[in-house]
Amino acid sequence: MTSTTLPPEKHYITRTGWLRAAVLGANDGILSTASLITGVASAGVAHTDILLAGTAGLVAGAMSMAAGEYVSVSSQSDSEKADLVREKMELETQPEEELEELADIYRLRGLDAELAAKVAEQLTAHDALGAHARDELGMVDTAQARPMQAALSSAASFTAGAALPLAAAVVTTTGNSVGVVTTAVSLLALAFLGALSARTGGAPVWRAILRVTFWGAVAMAATSLVGSLFGTAVA
Repeated sequence: MTSTTLPPEKHYITRTGWLRAAVLGANDGILSTASLITGVASAGVAHTDILLAGTAGLVAGAMSMAAGEYVSVSSQSDSEKADLVREKMELETQPEEELEELADIYRLRGLDAELAAKVAEQLTAHDALGAHARDELGMVDTAQARPMQAALSSAASFTAGAALPLAAAVVTTTGNSVGVVTTAVSLLALAFLGALSARTGGAPVWRAILRVTFWGAVAMAATSLVGSLFGTAVA
């Protein structure tokens, strides 16, 4: 009788780490830069001033995203390391209590007392710290904090997203059309991003598209209104 080895299953949860940072960065890049450009364009300033504002927004936003992700994920990583150090010390000083604690976790998950004790013993013998990190603290490889990866991913995705409305502003030389063209291109980009992120994460596509385009339109309309008010006041 021959045995067959099944291919490893692919789950969407393994993508959440990089997907969250990438989608957040690209969405923020498109939305913040497009809103900035449409707001400045609505004030009736020169085309070069619009491009300057958009470029400054791209650079500042990318650096801000990278710094913010690095700091926040580093804080998460520090907390995880502190918990692991404490758990390691408890395993060394009170191994019996930790073994019972692990068995209690498995009992609460549905195993009978005898089986839970055996599972706890075998996992402790194999990798005690790993078992407690996973089952007691909830630390898994897919959710492990990686500050530099998160920072670079956010900065790169923000830059890629911000480049779209900025490119639309560059090719649109007529001042009155910059806001309209940038808004249209940005909404299409947001819709595409929403669909892509939904498909990648296994979520409903149309719901994601409607959500991201609605709030994108609201944000750009608000900044356009502000630009028009200030432009009128200056004029």
